Amino acid sequence: MENIRYIHEPTDLQCGQAVLAMILGKTAEEIVDFLDNDRETTLKEMKYVLRHFGCRVSDERIQVSKKDELPELCVLSLETPRCWHWSLYAYGTFFDPEHGVMDDFPESGRRYYWKVERG
Repeated sequence: MENIRYIHEPTDLQCGQAVLAMILGKTAEEIVDFLDNDRETTLKEMKYVLRHFGCRVSDERIQVSKKDELPELCVLSLETPRCWHWSLYAYGTFFDPEHGVMDDFPESGRRYYWKVERG
């Protein structure tokens, strides 16, 4: 699993911070402090944090329907029954800040990803 440690979102609004923390090997609290944001994260914030800490992240949002279409490591934006939600796919496994470690996508309609490469 390439050193991904699962982090459950500290609050219902911190899925983005949890995803960033899992990719970067930090805590969600460290990401909240860095962004000075304990609420929903924007795509701009997600990309800013990843790039600040030396990751490469694609500019292109790619729609996806099946797991086998995903790159090794990517940030997912999922339209769940409740809201739009950030999630993480890494090396064959889904690390969802709300639903846990999974073998397939959490329940979701539209699904998009941005490829990430660690620096």
